Amino acid sequence: MEFRHEPVLLKECIEGLKIIPDGIYVDGTLGGGGHSSHIAAALTEGGRLIGIDQDRDALKAAGERLAPFGDRVTLVHSNYEHTREVLADLGITGINGMLLDLGVSSYQLDNPERGFSYNTDAPLDMRMDRDNALTAREIVNTWSRADLTRILKDYGEERFASAIAGNIEKARLRTPLETTGQLAEIVRASIPKKMQVRGGNPCKRTFQAIRIACNRELDVLRDSIDGIIDLLEPGGRFCVITFHSLEDRIVKNAFRRCENPCICPPEFPVCTCGRRPKGRVLTRKAILPSPEELSSNKRSASAKLRIFEKAVEGSGQ
Repeated sequence: MEFRHEPVLLKECIEGLKIIPDGIYVDGTLGGGGHSSHIAAALTEGGRLIGIDQDRDALKAAGERLAPFGDRVTLVHSNYEHTREVLADLGITGINGMLLDLGVSSYQLDNPERGFSYNTDAPLDMRMDRDNALTAREIVNTWSRADLTRILKDYGEERFASAIAGNIEKARLRTPLETTGQLAEIVRASIPKKMQVRGGNPCKRTFQAIRIACNRELDVLRDSIDGIIDLLEPGGRFCVITFHSLEDRIVKNAFRRCENPCICPPEFPVCTCGRRPKGRVLTRKAILPSPEELSSNKRSASAKLRIFEKAVEGSGQ
């Protein structure tokens, strides 16, 4: 199956990165290379793009797409949480910009064998990096009812989390759950019929929660933002595209904290904690897809872009 991922908020990301032709840029969620091909095209011979992805299928597809740019582009199989180590291995200590597109690619959603979709019956997998041991199958068959309830509430914001977790526990006592179809059937049976007509497919929240847990998505994002900002050169920019409120909240709060890290009590006349701003948030409100993009790419509907700029010495930031 062809790897495709139509880049969301492409124009806004390229403008947001404010690309320097001889700069160094990182695409931490390379995908099929949609955003990266435009970043690479904006670079001169002195510039460099490092593309990171944990999906080997993505790296293969992106490698073909980015081949015309030659050694201007370096691709690495890893998770963006290891960006510092990836750059150190390449002898790079600072970058001029970084992009994260946290969405699941169309290829991953539409390829049945990856197990991300509730629309087809496929093995319960959901791993973005198929080298990892933890699968969705292991989560639904071995995690406790309490842990299943927790992730469905926390990661899926599912109001029927307890009922779904309880029914998963009952079903797996009879036979292990092996497919997305089995899981989807349990979810539908756990949610009252009158509630299923609201808010789209009733399986969406459960599948999102299990996928997030399987790939540690929120933990990786939460633990990576500050370190990535530290890697930026003065004036460098960090663009992050999120697709649900949990991700967006993490990014928004982290950017605000990096802009205003002071922990002094409000009544203090001057700051004494010594924490200095790392830069400034360029997006007071998240950038959303245009009506034109929404009409041409329905999967962009929930996308939000936030941008942070590293402080420039002497700028007063």
